[in-house]
Amino acid sequence: MKHLPNVLTLANLFCGCIAIVFALHWQPFLRELNGQDFWIPGTSQVYLSGFFILLAGIFDLLDGAVARWLDEHSPIGKDLDSLADLVSFGVAPSMILMKLLWVAFMQHKGAVDISMWVVAPAFFLACFAALRLAKFNNTEATTAYFMGIPTPAIGLLVASFPMIYFFNPMGVASLFTNEWFLYGVIILLCWLMNCKFKFFTLKGLMKGSVKENMLPLVWVFLSIVSIVIFRSLGVSIAFLLYVAFSFAMQKKLV
Repeated sequence: MKHLPNVLTLANLFCGCIAIVFALHWQPFLRELNGQDFWIPGTSQVYLSGFFILLAGIFDLLDGAVARWLDEHSPIGKDLDSLADLVSFGVAPSMILMKLLWVAFMQHKGAVDISMWVVAPAFFLACFAALRLAKFNNTEATTAYFMGIPTPAIGLLVASFPMIYFFNPMGVASLFTNEWFLYGVIILLCWLMNCKFKFFTLKGLMKGSVKENMLPLVWVFLSIVSIVIFRSLGVSIAFLLYVAFSFAMQKKLV
C-alpha cells in the first residue's frame, strides 16, 4: 500500500504521455470528393488529448489524497509528482497550443506550410511550468494560498481548448485558431504561474466560517453553473473568475 501514491503519480504521467501522442496525431488530411480535394481536420485526436490531461488531473488529485491518508511522504514522491506534472500539465498542453497555432497559420490564404518558429512559443508554457515546479519544490509549503496559479490548473484550462474548438460554444471557436489570441493566452498563463500574487485554495474551506470563505464558495457555485450552462467554455469562465476572485482577496490571503 505504501507504493500506491507513486503508482497513481505514474498513472498521471502515463496519461500525460498519451495526451501528447493524441496531440501529435491531430493532423489534417486531404480527401478527394467528386474530383475536388477537401481538407479534413483531425479534431477528434486533439479532443482526446484534452480528455487524457483531465484524467491525469484526477490521478494528480488522488495521489496526494492517498499519500495523506497513508501518511506516506518522501522526497522521491515529491520529485516524481513534479516530473509527472511537468509532462501532463506542461508539455502536453504545449503540444495542444502548438497544434492550435499550426491550424491558425494554415488558415491564412495561400498557406501551404509554416515555419516551426511561429508555433515554437507554445513551448514557453512547458518552460515556465518547469520553472514554477522547481520553485514549488524549493519553497516552504503552505495550505493558506498558492503563490501563482498551480501548474495542473493551467494544464486543465488548456485541455478545455480543443473541446471549445470542437463544440464551438457561443461561436467562440474561431478565437482559438487566431494566432494573436493564442500568443496572448500563452504569455498570460506563463506569467500567472510564476507571478507574486496569491491565489486562494479550497483546502481550508472546512476550517473557517462561511463568512470567511464567502468568495471561494461563491466561486465554486458560479463555476459549477458556468460549466453546466456553457460546458467546455465554462472551464475558461471558471478560470477567469478564479483569477478575479483571488485578486480581490489579496489582503485576506495570509
